[in-house]
Amino acid sequence: MVFSSLIFLYLFLPVCLLCYGLSPSLPVKNAVLMLFSLAFYAWGEPTYIILLLISVLMNYLFGLGIGKCQQTKKAGLSKVIMIISMIFNLGLLGVFKYSGFIVENLNLIPGVSLPIPHLTLPIGISFYTFQILSYIIDLYWEEIDVQRNPFHLLLYISMFPQLIAGPIVRYSSIADEIKNRKITIVDISEGLTRLMMGLGKKVILANHLSTIVDDFFGENIQLSVAGTWYAVIVYAMQIYFDFSGYSDMAIGMGRMFGFHFDENFRHPFLCKDISEFWQRWHISLGTFFRDYVLYIPIFGKRRKYGGLFLVWFCTGLWHGASWNYIIWGLYFGTFILIEQLIGKKRIKKIPLVLRHVYNKIVIIVGFGIFYFEDIGRLGSFFRNLVGLNGNALYDNVTELSVRNNLFLLIAAFACCFPLYEGVKMLRNRHASLVKVTNVLQAVWNAALLVVSSILLVDATNNPFLYFRF
Repeated sequence: MVFSSLIFLYLFLPVCLLCYGLSPSLPVKNAVLMLFSLAFYAWGEPTYIILLLISVLMNYLFGLGIGKCQQTKKAGLSKVIMIISMIFNLGLLGVFKYSGFIVENLNLIPGVSLPIPHLTLPIGISFYTFQILSYIIDLYWEEIDVQRNPFHLLLYISMFPQLIAGPIVRYSSIADEIKNRKITIVDISEGLTRLMMGLGKKVILANHLSTIVDDFFGENIQLSVAGTWYAVIVYAMQIYFDFSGYSDMAIGMGRMFGFHFDENFRHPFLCKDISEFWQRWHISLGTFFRDYVLYIPIFGKRRKYGGLFLVWFCTGLWHGASWNYIIWGLYFGTFILIEQLIGKKRIKKIPLVLRHVYNKIVIIVGFGIFYFEDIGRLGSFFRNLVGLNGNALYDNVTELSVRNNLFLLIAAFACCFPLYEGVKMLRNRHASLVKVTNVLQAVWNAALLVVSSILLVDATNNPFLYFRF
């Protein structure tokens, strides 16, 4: 089940909200939300829900063990339990996500011929594993208190708005809200608006942009230079609206249930350099690696640049078991290193126009690396960018595609800017506009729902891109 489906929008979510709203107390509300979350996961992964439950149970016990050691001042044993937990969690992730990739590369060694495991990747395992790790590490660092109620921990891990594709919610962000929260009319209104915004991003923009990308990047990428740049720019917008749309829907639904998840995207294409781009894109993943990986001692010492490349190696690898993702991570890590060596003060002296041109080219090429898992096709993509495949500079197919999709492209470009935030700021500054904007917001939400629903009637499959990560 995906958020952008009629069965979710018109059956699962309304029934869940109704049962949640009719629940007489917070413990009952938590139980309702937990049961619906498990049903949501079981809908797509009936077998792997057992894996999710085992993971939660084991980490609940690990957490109790660390908490007990801290009470009895047994720091050494606490560290051992934390390490065992890390091995357990990363081991599960490694087996299901990376075992086939590792064996395939081992088989490249002369004389090695190992059977390649073909395991189905449990949906959301990359996201909920990192949430569990953040809980265990923060507990070991004594930044949070141990959760002694196993159902509260299960609710934190399994909550369906963020279970499948994030954002990666820190336990510390919602620990208090699990035990004590109230839902106001503002929460419902703001949450519903974010939900509809995310739905529109996915169904109206991302899904239609994907058809352009598929047409150009299919099996044959012998495109003109202009066609290659056009297709990869469209892909950059597609993946942005797809993933940020999911995050909007997750944050919106969380708000409707009384939870305040942190933002995961802040209009990343408005960035002025690559470092800023990654402060605006997939924020929950970036902060996770910054807080838990960047300062890991390498060869016994904390190494600034070594830690930086470890973070970007892990960032690439987290996205998938393929070399293009590792290259993609190290690619961005290299540009961030260059910016650090130049220094912020010197970078600010560069004309803003040049900074925008530079970072947009780097970002767009990066999305090309992200798209092509086949290294041979990736090389062909690079050659196509500069005409080294003997391809023409320009072609009529690209012109026709731009003309046929002009309104879609204009809408996508406009939605890269903070339009909604601008309306909110205007409303806050002028009290006389509150009623008008509230009415317009309701009409806009209804329009997004109607248009998206119509488009979903004939849609057979429109999964979010990050489901496979």
